[in-house]
Amino acid sequence: MRLATYNVEWLGRLFDDRGRLLADDAPSGREGVTRREQAEGLAHVLRALDADALLVIEAPDDPARTLGPFARAAGLRARAVLTGFPSGTRQEIALLHDPDRLAAVHDPQGGDPPRFDGTFRADLDGDGRPEPVTWGRAPLEAALLTPRGRALRLIGVHAKSKAPHGARNAAQARRIAIENRRKQLAQCLWLRARVDRHLAAGDPLVVLGDFNDGPGIDEHEAVFGRSGVEIVLGEGPTRLHDPHAARALAGPTAAQPATARFRLPPDEANPDEANPGGRWLSALLDYVMVSPDLRALRPRWRIWHPFDDAACWKDERLRTALLHASDHFPVTLDIDL
Repeated sequence: MRLATYNVEWLGRLFDDRGRLLADDAPSGREGVTRREQAEGLAHVLRALDADALLVIEAPDDPARTLGPFARAAGLRARAVLTGFPSGTRQEIALLHDPDRLAAVHDPQGGDPPRFDGTFRADLDGDGRPEPVTWGRAPLEAALLTPRGRALRLIGVHAKSKAPHGARNAAQARRIAIENRRKQLAQCLWLRARVDRHLAAGDPLVVLGDFNDGPGIDEHEAVFGRSGVEIVLGEGPTRLHDPHAARALAGPTAAQPATARFRLPPDEANPDEANPGGRWLSALLDYVMVSPDLRALRPRWRIWHPFDDAACWKDERLRTALLHASDHFPVTLDIDL
């Protein structure tokens, strides 16, 4: 069985207010890519993935009305759409799945910690007073059942971005970035509390999605001591596993995998830069983490990176489709369930 996660940049801009696909020559949400190029690229990538279940990050509002017809038109097995709590941001979380291979229901958990559409309390600034924390996009909690009758839990995540949007100077950018990291870490503490509950109950668990974070991803991590990804992974016998996260944690000199590629804007603070705005940043932001019992089944992970994965590089059509579809690349998990 293949599970996957894929952040598709501004996917909602490919659909009109009635949910109809806009596959034309107008600009998409992707820089330098038309809506037709993005739509065709995305369809080609999804057919290549051929996933039994695909978590879509940045899905449109009302994914059943948009993604369902898109999946069927693209000829995907994963054509049924599962959603959780809506955010109304045009960046929803949705699970496309093959209804002939997998039963999936939205099954949010409450209690301690509270449901993800509620409020969690955490001390964000170290003053000893817990502060309220909410999710802009509540994680999707799904109960899955395989054809063999095996039940497992899935939590789909799109964590808080740490980017200092709206900053007007360096000092403001640092303040916003640190505040956003506090919120992101608090969300990850909340998520880890839910992970601990599932593991204590003996639930096989997959946590996947875009964490907007990773070990050593920015200089502000030193302020807090660890990344949100490390918090969710945990420690000891209940540690979740993702081999790409493990490689990143091996140290700054280790070969680093990447799941996203962004073009840097011109840096006005460095006027001597020979090629302003012509450089790209690669980052590891997307993960598929599994519980120890699922790791024992010897699953296989793959980042479908157009330059780092040899098969993707050699397939020119797939390479181009990956670059047109999104600034993130899919991550798949193949596991015998």
